[in-house]
Amino acid sequence: MRFLSILWLSFLIGISAAVPAAHAQQRHSTPVAIPTDRAERVEELFSELRRARNEASAQRIANRIWREWFRSGSASIDFLMQRADAAMKARNHDAALDLLDQVVTLAPEYAEGWNRRATVHFMMEDYAKSMSDIERTLRLEPRHFGALGGMARILKQSGRKELALEAYMRVLDVYPMLRSAQSEVGELSEELAGQGI
Repeated sequence: MRFLSILWLSFLIGISAAVPAAHAQQRHSTPVAIPTDRAERVEELFSELRRARNEASAQRIANRIWREWFRSGSASIDFLMQRADAAMKARNHDAALDLLDQVVTLAPEYAEGWNRRATVHFMMEDYAKSMSDIERTLRLEPRHFGALGGMARILKQSGRKELALEAYMRVLDVYPMLRSAQSEVGELSEELAGQGI
């Protein structure tokens, strides 16, 4: 289970090294707004992701989507996110949570802030708070395959296999070549079929 948690965490925060450095001197956030051209890029990337025919090309496209999600449009929010990611990687959960609390307070419309905080709650095994933040993430970005995967993991761990299967199917709707979700769908489908569901 610890190995799977580490894999999920690395999937969620794996792109942080690619994010440009922000200015530490800024103290106040400007409102986060997604520029139209960025929204169009994300839309096109999701179209490419659905059309990808192999795992490697799909992963490259998914990484580009992560980079777009990570960019908040605010240097101070980006800086807080970078510090939070460093704290997450160091397993300093309290510090990460403090930083992400600031992010979601200053930029409540920034989906990735909620997603990262959901990840920290998951790492702290506070699944109720993680699910709450996942729901906020998905309200802002319904195609967020990281958040959907986290939701599916929590549902599966809590024994709600039918709902977990539905969540994994939602992942595959937006990211068809995600091998881990494919495996989970196969495994859960077999388990549920064996239970007569």
